[in-house]
Formats: sequence, structure tokens, C-alpha cells
Amino acid sequence: MGELSLPPIQIDVGSLVQRSVATLYSHLVTRPTGRAVRLAIESLLADAGDIALSLIDLSEVNVLDFSCADEVVAKLLLRYLDPDRPREAYFVIRGVSDIHREPIEVVLERQQLATVAQREDGTYELLGVRSGSEDSVWRVVETHGRIRSDEVSLLLPAPEDRTALRGLVRRRVVFADVSSGTVHALSKLAAGTT
Repeated sequence: MGELSLPPIQIDVGSLVQRSVATLYSHLVTRPTGRAVRLAIESLLADAGDIALSLIDLSEVNVLDFSCADEVVAKLLLRYLDPDRPREAYFVIRGVSDIHREPIEVVLERQQLATVAQREDGTYELLGVRSGSEDSVWRVVETHGRIRSDEVSLLLPAPEDRTALRGLVRRRVVFADVSSGTVHALSKLAAGTT
């Protein structure tokens, strides 16, 4: 079985803010600013292939308020969870620091969403709303990097774990390759190591 190739799209939000709203500062502090950044991200995704893995980098964003977190994170995730989405897109939020965490968590909870985030130290976590089973299963996928279809019942023996895995796939916080049945951790796809 060949390796999955899903080249990530690097999106530097700090640069997008400066280009989209003509400012020298990387502050996301108004809803119109957040909307402009989200539309710029969607424009970049429009040129992507059928399946896109987007690495949304917040490391250069110095201030993130709740309205911008809602526009840039929650509305973006909702758009690509919608059955009428323009393409298959997955997201990893990178460079998440303490100044980003609270606004992101609040908007994810409000919209009942979850996303994969990479902390400043390089480790990955699942943010937002998820069940205990989903959290546990996400960690199993994260630890293994990928789980082939013939390994699912061995690594996730409980029926509720397999239900949680299907939920994680549906919520787009893991990637299921329909041709092979293999489930991939987004962190490993982002690093090109699956």
C-alpha cells in the first residue's frame, strides 16, 4: 500500500492580516478583520486540490479577540463541515499560545466544534467539544499516526471507541482515506510522516 500524499497548505495568519486589512500589526481584534482573514483563507483553499490540509498559523498573531476567533476558526470549520462544502478540507491550528487558547476554546464550545491545534512547543492537542471516548480515541490515533482498517478492532476494541472514531472522522479532526480505509492523525499528515 502506497503512502498517502496530502501536501499541506501553509497559511500565515499574521501576514494575511497585514495584507488583507493593510495594517502593520498582527492583531485580530474586530469582526471585519476576522472576516477578511477568513475570506483570504477560503480564497487560498479555492486553488487547492480536491482534498486540502490547511495549517493555519497563529504564531505571529499577537492579539486574538473572541469575534475574530469566531470568524477565523469557528466559521471556517463550520463552512467545511457543511454537506455543501466547496471541497474536502481539514485544518490544524498552529502556534497556539495562551493568548489564543481562551478565545478559540470559547467559540468552539459555543458552536459545538473541535479542532486539532499545535502548541508553541510543537505538541498537538484536541481543542473544543468532545466526549471522553472521542478524546481517548483521538489520542490513540495521534500516538499511532495512522490506523489501518485491519487494526481498528485491535486498537479500538470497544464498540463505543469505534463509534467515537467515526465521530472524529465526521468532525474532521482525523483523516480517513476512503481508498484504503486507513485513518490518519492530522499532525502526522501536517509533518508529512504518514
